[in-house]
Amino acid sequence: MTTIGQVAAAGANGLLAGGGWVLWAGGAWAVFLAAHLALNGRWWFWLLPSLLPPPVFVALPALLLVAAGATGDVTAAVVVGAALLLGARQSGLVPGALVRGRRRPPPAPDGAVRVVSWNTQHWCQSTDPEPFYAFLRGLDADVYLLQEYHHDEFDGTYRLIDDERRLRETFPGHRAVIARGLITLSRLPVVATVETAARRILRVDLEMPGDGRILATFNVHIPVQLRLISPLRADFYRAVRTRAADREREYRGLLADVAGCPHPALIAGDFNTTAAIGDARRIARLGSDAVALAGRLCPTSWQARPGLRWWRLDWVLTTPGARVHRYRFRDPRGLSDHSVQEVSVSLAEPDHRARTDLRIRHHDGLRRHDGFRHHDEGTHHALPLPGKDRPAGQ
Repeated sequence: MTTIGQVAAAGANGLLAGGGWVLWAGGAWAVFLAAHLALNGRWWFWLLPSLLPPPVFVALPALLLVAAGATGDVTAAVVVGAALLLGARQSGLVPGALVRGRRRPPPAPDGAVRVVSWNTQHWCQSTDPEPFYAFLRGLDADVYLLQEYHHDEFDGTYRLIDDERRLRETFPGHRAVIARGLITLSRLPVVATVETAARRILRVDLEMPGDGRILATFNVHIPVQLRLISPLRADFYRAVRTRAADREREYRGLLADVAGCPHPALIAGDFNTTAAIGDARRIARLGSDAVALAGRLCPTSWQARPGLRWWRLDWVLTTPGARVHRYRFRDPRGLSDHSVQEVSVSLAEPDHRARTDLRIRHHDGLRRHDGFRHHDEGTHHALPLPGKDRPAGQ
């Protein structure tokens, strides 16, 4: 007498032998992908599923497509093939980089400057300051856009720090603007610091070599999506919801800031956003992504732990008039979980519009100190020390 267990086992063996499992797996992935495309960037909770490594959106359906071909399951092949095509834009892959990567980049023109952008992972809080500052100095950039000039209190808040003396000793030829846990260091003359609608952004306008035209730099640090606490706690989901709202405000403000900028702009930093996160649509509206110049099919810039560099959270964008000639990611040598972004930037044709006053403009909250400028307004708003669920500027 045949038992129910024998029937179930026979059915399972039939699915495996005939490839029916591929259709089930492909269907499940297609349902997830449909929900992802519909809810991503529209429902705060979907920030969590969108944290998947972006290459999964291509790798998984590609493997299922191979399995469907091996088993001869045409229906499964159609389902997973459609999922592969629909999910390709979520993968972060840059096919054009393969073509550009084989070409030798032309030399940067006269007047181009080297800019690096780097999330320092709480400013050598857990590393020796000596190699940290030696590494920074060794980058030898004309302009540094640095994030996380603060220390982590490990409770969802951050403590502002003061390391100016060491900065002045390390970068005697640079001027600095420090605000909101961000630092912009520049060999170029600082024309102005400009208040922004986004509260975790630092805009500094610089005078480029040659004819003195202005490049606006936006040093960006979008709040991270979650707190590293147990997902079994209600506080975990409250923090995700709060931070989703904070991220939306930051992106909305940044879009307005960039749209209102009269100069060519370089927008760079830690966006805490991958191609699989809905906010990537907002990033696309900010400017041209320079990542294809890196020559990597799958560019990544952040690792959850050593050896797991599967996410790209750091971006470099330009608006018309600013040109990126070279772009590469540099190994942080264990000093941060983020790679260094290094670019060579110049301006296009001369700007024939009426030039604004190029003298340093002193805004409210701006003070000068031995070549270091601080724009304090908004700092504590961006880095609130009390609230545990606040993104605290990360």
